[in-house]
Amino acid sequence: MSGADRPTALEGAFVRAGKVRDLYRLDDGRLLLVASDRISAFDVVLPTPIPDKGRVLTGLSRYWFAATEAAGIVPNHLLGTDPTTLPPPFAGAAGELRGRIMICRRVEVLPVEVIVRGYLAGSGWKDYRRTGAVCGIPLAVGLRESERFPEPLFTPSTKAAVGHDENIRFDRMVELTGAAIAERVRAVALALYRFAAARTAPAGLLLADTKFEFGVDRATGELLLIDEVLTPDSSRFWDASTYRPGRAQASYDKQYVRDWLEAQPWDKTPPGPELPADVVAGTRARYVEAFERITGAGFARYLAEDTTADG
Repeated sequence: MSGADRPTALEGAFVRAGKVRDLYRLDDGRLLLVASDRISAFDVVLPTPIPDKGRVLTGLSRYWFAATEAAGIVPNHLLGTDPTTLPPPFAGAAGELRGRIMICRRVEVLPVEVIVRGYLAGSGWKDYRRTGAVCGIPLAVGLRESERFPEPLFTPSTKAAVGHDENIRFDRMVELTGAAIAERVRAVALALYRFAAARTAPAGLLLADTKFEFGVDRATGELLLIDEVLTPDSSRFWDASTYRPGRAQASYDKQYVRDWLEAQPWDKTPPGPELPADVVAGTRARYVEAFERITGAGFARYLAEDTTADG
């Protein structure tokens, strides 16, 4: 489901559209997140959707929200996922919403995103080659592309309404959120990364880096993990069996799309180019494989039964 084919019945409750998700108001305490099949790259939403991408992102987020809360790392904003429990007009669009939705607590969203990096890749590698540091954190000389860090790096950024997010130092994050929240977010984000990296390792996947977002419950002051978590849109997953430092790695994420775009005569400003059929199919296959390897559940079953349980 793309922004263009948003169910007409839902327009009255529509709050805003992000790059991938549409946000609706249910009542004073709850919001509805609906994941579309839109894909963005270089902060531009591309005109070509990836079939079932929104369901992959939702299913994986649901899986990780449950796992990380059960592990006692951090609570989250997820309240439910059954579209048949929604009030009108949403109930009339239950078929379109199935597998795509998260019913969530309303929170005060923190004005930062945080990336935890376990390996030297992507924009971090470009930053290191240029400055010898990643997001202002000095690193040893002579590191190779895709090399594993001795310890994961915590790198916050601002959240830009339009254009590119801006990497910031931790002291700037403290100014934006307060010291107590900043310290708590850093500790939780690093714990989440380590938990997920250990969880994906038996599936033969390396978690190179990942982005988290957090909010604060307005009534209780409790820190909550929000939005999406540990999906191919917010994370870089590598196949451990083919991992070799010193080069770029094949990824179960949208790096496949980025690589194709980098080879096109496009200046990375809207509108983006249409994706060819083989890139669409290849991207969908990578997203689905990530879902199945991480959850241990078949994606076809998720489509049929709306569950991430294995077996």
